[in-house]
Amino acid sequence: MTSLNAVVVSIRLVISAVIQRLLFDHIGAEGLFKIGQLRSLTQLLTSVASLGVFNGVVKYLAEYKEDKEQLQKLFSSVFVFIVFGSLASGLALFLFSNPISEYLFNTADFAYLVKLIAVLVPFIGVQRVFNGVVNGLSEYKQFAKIELASYIVSAALLVVFLLQYNIDGALIAIVLAPVIQVSVMLVIFFKILREYIQFSKLSFKAPFAKGLLAFALMSFVSTVLLHFVEIDVRAMLADRMTEKDAGVWTNVSFISSNYMVFASSLFTLYVIPKFAGIYTGSAFKKEVFSIYKTLLPIFGVGMILVYLLRNVIIELLYPGLVEMEPLFKWQLFGDFIRLASLVLAHQFLAKKMVRNFIFTEILSLSLFSGFSYVLVQDYGVEGVVIAHFIRYVIYAVVVAFLVWRHFNNRRNSSENSEETVL
Repeated sequence: MTSLNAVVVSIRLVISAVIQRLLFDHIGAEGLFKIGQLRSLTQLLTSVASLGVFNGVVKYLAEYKEDKEQLQKLFSSVFVFIVFGSLASGLALFLFSNPISEYLFNTADFAYLVKLIAVLVPFIGVQRVFNGVVNGLSEYKQFAKIELASYIVSAALLVVFLLQYNIDGALIAIVLAPVIQVSVMLVIFFKILREYIQFSKLSFKAPFAKGLLAFALMSFVSTVLLHFVEIDVRAMLADRMTEKDAGVWTNVSFISSNYMVFASSLFTLYVIPKFAGIYTGSAFKKEVFSIYKTLLPIFGVGMILVYLLRNVIIELLYPGLVEMEPLFKWQLFGDFIRLASLVLAHQFLAKKMVRNFIFTEILSLSLFSGFSYVLVQDYGVEGVVIAHFIRYVIYAVVVAFLVWRHFNNRRNSSENSEETVL
């Protein structure tokens, strides 16, 4: 899985590098700031449009994939969630398109774009659910095909629209990406989807509502608040400094998100389903060390190379944008600690530990937002990546403690039960 994922991510990185250079040449750092805002909005909507059922689909499908009756109840519930999530978010976007455009882009000129997103919201929700099915079944080969095919088609559309219509074309191509992803997924994965989702028998009932609501709450915190904070920090940089400065941070974040994709797909394809079946501290520790031995060395070497080649990367992707150079070390340090801590934190999702998950996510986002606002005053854009590093150092310590406490409580509870029986 790791090897196949590495191939897919490597191809994506090459394509992404070419596109980033094209974007920078045609629209500059200011344009990349706008693209960053739009991408954050669409990623935020992946949770809102489906009411955050992605991780619930992954967990319950992994548990009930042999139980057709339970699966039908699950996907009927998911259908209800998508209908409500898409209607609510679509209406909000359409009715408030002007103020949303002004908040995101400092102008109402892109209100038409917000309205287009409103119309396409159902595709965003469906794409997220279908992705959950692929991940819940651990169909990593199919996942790789879907990811690569949809990324290539989306990238081609972006290039064509950029060359034809400049910034407006690039933004429209990004908005259309979920439609392409759903189409590619249906072409490649439809036969398997039909085995698990009986589309004709879906009903407007939600027997899994209670279980899915817990994941909806967690998704709201991890996805909606996360991307809202990113949008807010980017808007703060544009307001306090310039759109170019906001674009500088957007570029560093974009490079980070590209190599972090390598880990995020492994989390949903492997880690959550695996952790869902682990109930003892010793087994959990063994699995975590196994993941660390595979993942951390690869990431460590990759991040060292990124740091050593940072000036080459800047010159290739964003020539002349030397303001990016000091940001790399803090971003890379923070991402490495983030990776190690996220492996542990996926225990919260696998075992539906809602309170622990929400607490750690809100802590992480609050630290990032708070430190960003404070440190920008003295360090400029670099203050945001310093905040990123500090946030994950604290987050890692807190997550490790909560996971240790969870298994310690389970062990004590088990020992007490045995004593009671004796």
